[in-house]
Amino acid sequence: MNDFLPISRAEMEERGWTQPDFVYICGDSYIDHPSFGCAIITRVLESAGYKVAILSQPDVEEDAPFTQFGRPRLGFLISAGNVDSMVNHYTVAKKRRTTDFYTAGGVMGKRPDRATIVYSNIVRRLYPEAPILIGGVEASMRRFAHYDYWDNAVRPSILQDAKADLLLYGMGEHQIVEVADRLAAGEPVTAIRDVRGTCYFADRSELPDGYVECASFEKVRENKRSYAKAQAIQYNECDCATGHLLVQKHGDRVLVATPPSRPLAREELDRVYSLPYQRTYHPVYEALGGVPAIVEVEFSIIHNRGCFGGCNFCAIAVHQGRHVTSRSAESVLEEAERMTHNPRFKGYIHDVGGPTANFRGPSCDGQLERGMCKNGRKCLAPTPCPKLKVDHREYDDILERMRRIPGIKKVFVRSGIRFDYLNLDRDQTFFDHLVKYHVSGQLKVAPENCSDRVLRAMGKPGIASYRKFQRAFYQKTKQIGKKQYLVPYLMSSHPGSGLKEAIDLALFLKEEGLRPQQVQDFYPTPFSISTCMYYTGMDPFTLEEIYVATDPHEKAMQRALIQYFLPQNQQLVLEALKRAGRWDLIGFGPECLVKPDAKTAAALRARRQAQGEKRGQSRRPAGRQKGGREPWHSAKPSAGRPKSKKKR
Repeated sequence: MNDFLPISRAEMEERGWTQPDFVYICGDSYIDHPSFGCAIITRVLESAGYKVAILSQPDVEEDAPFTQFGRPRLGFLISAGNVDSMVNHYTVAKKRRTTDFYTAGGVMGKRPDRATIVYSNIVRRLYPEAPILIGGVEASMRRFAHYDYWDNAVRPSILQDAKADLLLYGMGEHQIVEVADRLAAGEPVTAIRDVRGTCYFADRSELPDGYVECASFEKVRENKRSYAKAQAIQYNECDCATGHLLVQKHGDRVLVATPPSRPLAREELDRVYSLPYQRTYHPVYEALGGVPAIVEVEFSIIHNRGCFGGCNFCAIAVHQGRHVTSRSAESVLEEAERMTHNPRFKGYIHDVGGPTANFRGPSCDGQLERGMCKNGRKCLAPTPCPKLKVDHREYDDILERMRRIPGIKKVFVRSGIRFDYLNLDRDQTFFDHLVKYHVSGQLKVAPENCSDRVLRAMGKPGIASYRKFQRAFYQKTKQIGKKQYLVPYLMSSHPGSGLKEAIDLALFLKEEGLRPQQVQDFYPTPFSISTCMYYTGMDPFTLEEIYVATDPHEKAMQRALIQYFLPQNQQLVLEALKRAGRWDLIGFGPECLVKPDAKTAAALRARRQAQGEKRGQSRRPAGRQKGGREPWHSAKPSAGRPKSKKKR
């Protein structure tokens, strides 16, 4: 018998069980590593004394996989896996992906679309009286009525479609143990109505006092302004310190969301990461080539949770929360030391990070008592809050002590550095050590865009912050005599970005000498603020209109501009530049983005001739005019090329 939790009837019987307490149904292959929600929840339940069997990627065309364990004593736990099943299956262009990194062998198609709903409905049919609890990212982010990009419509709470009894949102450790204990004590699942971080349906007559209500499913489905207002309310109440009971009417019933669960205390987080994970995939997958998702995380360490950065396109704020908690130095270092005894470990820790690598504690002193700021106010953007606490000393100390552990050759921080936060630290010690010891040739950072208008819509700082970090990084790299590079994450077609902003981004890349091989298009995933902007065309906190590129062809042009240098993108780039009136960027000069084709060259000659004739009729001094606007870093639009001081 191995030390993984049982994934089959035979493995369950090897443990001497005749019935599990819970069956955890998951859309991913089973990986027993704390980077995966399935592993954390099942190990937490195990540590609380419960027997958990895992049903991984069952064949939904057959009943047998769902009945092999029989009816569990306490209930079924259902999750689509580490990623929303629709995001897992489809690109932003809604094309089917070819690889599933969370499935053995990378094989696509081992889970259904909308996996949580499909699994839950099968269980409800087979075991009508069994309690069903749904959770994970897919359920958490779809807990309210939400815009669904793939249907291009507003769907009801996933709890309604899944026909489940209870939805556990957020990370779930507190909720799952409390619910399990109450079920074990004989309390019916329909009576569990006061656990923080859960959702259920009720009659309005059953609602307690003190709730906050947002617009109904029917109203947000028909009215985008109502949708935006509801999103703002949901976001504001998604705070563990100040959140209220939140309700949303769905037909004759009311969806009830209890306030978010409080984040785990440091001691609790340490305990979660000390559980007996096998830290790899189940051996049954070895013959299939293993599970690709383990590669990046097997020898990486998560030291924190939550993110007060609050980027509008990110799910973390409404899933893990904006309150940052972190593991103790001893817990992190013990995990690193354990890695050195793993026969697969080669001496390199790939990453010591989390949602944001360099956050270790609350953003300000009053955060846990008074909660996070509401209505879209952020700790770092568009400018840093004066109350923000900036301190890298504990993180730097952990990395320094980790470097000294025998058997560890290198400790890397590969991504997740919030550079605008790092800029604010007057003590440069951590920055110096980061550049000297923890960069593996390239450091990935996320400026995301260069247009301050788009960055504001993203909830990110202005481009000047990235410029400051960039200068300091390369100066420090030069001082230690290394060749190291920044790799910026960039996003096209985010709300607020039109062709002008996309062209500015192309010019930014040209100026920086960057030629990205991959392009990230904005992906409207459920419950993010940016998705609300995409669907409604307005900022949910101000209700101001915001430009959104929804036309696939325009989005293709924005995407092509980021890779303007590729021959296959020439026609799209030419079309975008013409449409934006940026003929000055078509040509053979160093300032140009793309060379003209024969048709465009003829159009350019005709334009020059017409401009020459027009200038000849003008009383203004003759001079070669430059059309269009200045590059992205210019403060004002140009009226034309400045006159030369040299006499002609």
